[in-house]
Amino acid sequence: MNNSAKLTKFVRASGCAAKLSPGSLENVTCHLKSFHKDLLVGFEGNEDAGVYRINESLAMVQTVDFITPVVDDPFIYGQIAAANSLSDVFAMGGDAKTALNLVGFDGKNHPTEVLTEILRGGQSKAQECGAVIVGGHTIETPEMLYGLSCTGFVHPDKILRNNTAHV
Repeated sequence: MNNSAKLTKFVRASGCAAKLSPGSLENVTCHLKSFHKDLLVGFEGNEDAGVYRINESLAMVQTVDFITPVVDDPFIYGQIAAANSLSDVFAMGGDAKTALNLVGFDGKNHPTEVLTEILRGGQSKAQECGAVIVGGHTIETPEMLYGLSCTGFVHPDKILRNNTAHV
């Protein structure tokens, strides 16, 4: 494929720069508390993923993350976005197992071959860590975005939290 895609040309902010500010987001999520005896990590603490206890020795780690293009090469963008999403499972101490593609595709400015390369890049990163992409969802959008909804597993006593790290 010709690497003249220029993915970054058609987005207002690249990657995580497109995120809402943590303060703005907290003003919304503070109204969305979830209470369940098996919910070990929820909205509180601005963690990278949620964690739900399956049994005494197994908990499910779930996350979703997507970014706008940070590079112009579609395959590399797919790799970066997938690694960004999968890393949220790792940040909680989990092992990623499955993922779903999340795509907002700018078909007005890019041919479908660009989408093929983005998905191939994402799949390569999922395979690298032993996860399997099991499907996904794609919509037409004026700005490109790609990422994964990931599921992994961790022992309930081995969850890592962003506010409990030690040197």
